Amino acid sequence: MTGPRRDADDALRARLHEAAGAHEPDRARILARVERGMTAGGHVPGRPALPGRVRVAGAAAAVAGVLAVGGHAVTSAARDDASAQRSVATSPSSAPSPEDPTAGRPPASGAADGPLWSDGSVDPHSNDDWAQSNLTLRTRTPLTALTVELRVAQTGSVTSTGAWRSLPEDDFAFTVDERDGFLVYLWTLEPGRTVPAGEWVFAGQYNHERGGRDARGDRYAATATAASDRLSVLGDFAPRTDGS
Repeated sequence: MTGPRRDADDALRARLHEAAGAHEPDRARILARVERGMTAGGHVPGRPALPGRVRVAGAAAAVAGVLAVGGHAVTSAARDDASAQRSVATSPSSAPSPEDPTAGRPPASGAADGPLWSDGSVDPHSNDDWAQSNLTLRTRTPLTALTVELRVAQTGSVTSTGAWRSLPEDDFAFTVDERDGFLVYLWTLEPGRTVPAGEWVFAGQYNHERGGRDARGDRYAATATAASDRLSVLGDFAPRTDGS
């Protein structure tokens, strides 16, 4: 199609596209521009001219369609932006904080703490109805305070037959009793006494049911002070295989 009518249609479409691109279109202004464009296009020969009211109504309908499409696009874009913002705000971070001092650190074994080392074992001279549990402590510096606790699980007929330590007897207060299903041996260094650097043994002796005994439930713990440092160790009576 050529001629004045196509020129008028092209002009109308151009103006409609221009109106649709606006974020906040002015309905009255667009309607007036479209009406002016239709009037300027003139009457096409061989086709009756439409009354003014019909032209205005058609233009209004076209503008309403443009406004609806444009409004939907703007609303959709705003909704997408809001969704993106919510996703960013609620997305957790799985990377550990570089300031977190515990990230990636393995748990302590408990058998050593600074200059203090420990090991628990069942004495090889134990027999079918009697046993001795040995706690060995090794310290590289003198200790001004020391508490040693040895717990023997009550596996049946476990009763104390005595205790000893390789340090002077008068340097420690000693008790033994039963509580919470354990036979508990406790040594506490007397005030003003010192444990020299070296290797020392604390032993608890006991009878048990005949036929051997499982020591997997037995435990030990010790706390000490070296200079101004507070030290602590703990463990069980399983055999050690590291040669230390």
